[in-house]
Amino acid sequence: MNTDEFPLPRSRAANERLHAMIPGGAHTYAKGDDQYPADLAPVISHGRGAHVWDVDGNRYIEYGSGLRSVSLGHAHPRVLEAVRRELDRGSNFVRPSVMEADAAERFLATVPTAEMVKFAKNGSDVTTAAVRLARAATGRARVAICADHPFFSTDDWFIGTTPMSAGIPASTTELTLAFPYGDLAATEELLARYPDEVACLVLEPAGHTEPPPGYLAGLRALADRHGCVLVFDEMITGFRWSEAGAQGLYGVVPDLSAFGKALGNGFAVSALAGRRELMERGGLRGSHDRVFLLSTTHGAETHSLAAAMAVQTTYTEEGVTARLHALGERLAAGVRDAATGMGVADHVLVRGRASNLVFATLDADRRPSQPYRTLFLRRLLAGGVLAPSFVVSSALTDADIEQTVEVVAEACAVYRKALDAGDPTPWLGGRPVKPVFRRRA
Repeated sequence: MNTDEFPLPRSRAANERLHAMIPGGAHTYAKGDDQYPADLAPVISHGRGAHVWDVDGNRYIEYGSGLRSVSLGHAHPRVLEAVRRELDRGSNFVRPSVMEADAAERFLATVPTAEMVKFAKNGSDVTTAAVRLARAATGRARVAICADHPFFSTDDWFIGTTPMSAGIPASTTELTLAFPYGDLAATEELLARYPDEVACLVLEPAGHTEPPPGYLAGLRALADRHGCVLVFDEMITGFRWSEAGAQGLYGVVPDLSAFGKALGNGFAVSALAGRRELMERGGLRGSHDRVFLLSTTHGAETHSLAAAMAVQTTYTEEGVTARLHALGERLAAGVRDAATGMGVADHVLVRGRASNLVFATLDADRRPSQPYRTLFLRRLLAGGVLAPSFVVSSALTDADIEQTVEVVAEACAVYRKALDAGDPTPWLGGRPVKPVFRRRA
């Protein structure tokens, strides 16, 4: 497939339909057509395994599937079998289903560092629920978030800190503070500056770099010393670092943690997990003022919980996390070799844990560049690779990796030409891709 010759006419028409009815043309900003080269934003028809097909009939090897949620590949047979078993039995009742008890037992066996769990449909809700619990338990209003992590929730306490803060009162945003990842001294200084005011520390326990030795344990001790609740956002690290998330890999236990994405392999399910003492504040058996924790009509749909249980079983029985790492290591090595071979190793970079790879596109001065990202994405699409990141799924084959590396090599050859010309514009095909968080459309 060559997208320069086939400009995706059906996808273009579908994008126009989407924008006419849906603000942003997608239900997640990261899926917006502004994230792709002009007129080269495929609209998906269907997917199977590590491949997706657009409405124009083109097939792609897909990375970052479902924004990292489809880690087993699309239409995974074990997950679909579990879902189908529940569909004929009803999905939602006026009282809890026994499936809720089964799913909770399965989750707590998978994440033994947690004592209770409550399910919901998206990551934002459970992360915000953790913040609400922390504020109730501590009687404090301020929230401290890790400044080096890009996203925690769609709710005001976080979004107000981004360039897309329209509609959010300043009084809400002022309650959110920021601390740098990996710097215990700076975090302690922040807590000392606001004594007895910070309810919780919220962070992804790991990201594109490994946590410095002793950092997570030090943060645990810091939270205890200052009376803060430690919250791990395990949306990405959950399952990809270990079945029990980063807390399971690094052995540091948070007070609360939020899981989602890979938990349902594309089905809508997320989880708030943590210490019983905190979680019970949202229950019916405590003596404290009640916290309206999570009350979701669709939070315990039986088929989504069945999907989550099947995902956990598949990960543990088939060693999926290890496979994700092996695939990622092979891909990263191939991309780096391709970039080196084309003389752009200092400009096309692969970063992150092997199971969660991203790429950086740098200009001649080695600064992050949206135009060069556009050039790179355009060439990947031309070769049948749909890759806003290089996050792997376990459905990828050796042949998929080999084809991807070949396409990356071709993209790097064009990248080298643009660097030599001192201007990537002739290879963009239109406006550059845009950052998700920006004040103006």
